Amino acid sequence: MTEEQKRELLELYELRGEEIRKRLLEFKETFQKADDLQVFHELSFCILSSGVGPKIAGQCMRAIGEKLADGKEDELLGRIETIHKYAENVSRYIVFTREYLKEEHGFLLKSLVSSFEDRVERRDFFAKNPGIKGLGYMQASHFLRNLGFSGYAILDRNNLASLSELGIIGETKYPLTKRRYLETESLMTEAAHELGISLDEFDLLLWSRKRKYVPR
Repeated sequence: MTEEQKRELLELYELRGEEIRKRLLEFKETFQKADDLQVFHELSFCILSSGVGPKIAGQCMRAIGEKLADGKEDELLGRIETIHKYAENVSRYIVFTREYLKEEHGFLLKSLVSSFEDRVERRDFFAKNPGIKGLGYMQASHFLRNLGFSGYAILDRNNLASLSELGIIGETKYPLTKRRYLETESLMTEAAHELGISLDEFDLLLWSRKRKYVPR
């Protein structure tokens, strides 16, 4: 980053920093109050947002409604097929993942997510587990960040574009492998430290830089 770019980001942080810190605190408080179905709601939202974004994912979650807990694949599909570009796939992913979590973990998602002492192992469980469909490293990071867990970069196309514009990375191509994802995340973490803020704050700062608001 150039000194001018650092100044621009710090000025933006001065403008939105309080709102960013408040939002990160809200993520933690939401998880503390959540039950297991609400945690699965967040997981399903992240599955749905892949390839279409949070707005469409939110519409799908509202359409699915009470069927999230026990609806069959065709029931979910019937509710979102006119909304989601990949409705058939994501309906299958959600039901498959739900049944895996019920059979293997008693659907005790809150305890499951909290059980990992190592942050890397926590994300790997959701990103690489064959029982959990539709999540890669970005969506697993999104899921955990929205539950209030710290230290995960959400390398969506907007953040990648910002990182490239700022000279932190050389290209905007999505890091498909774990190694490349972690390398990019490490570069983003270093840039955050240069600014004197956390990775989580930097993540939301970059989002707001492109979208002009802090996500809720």
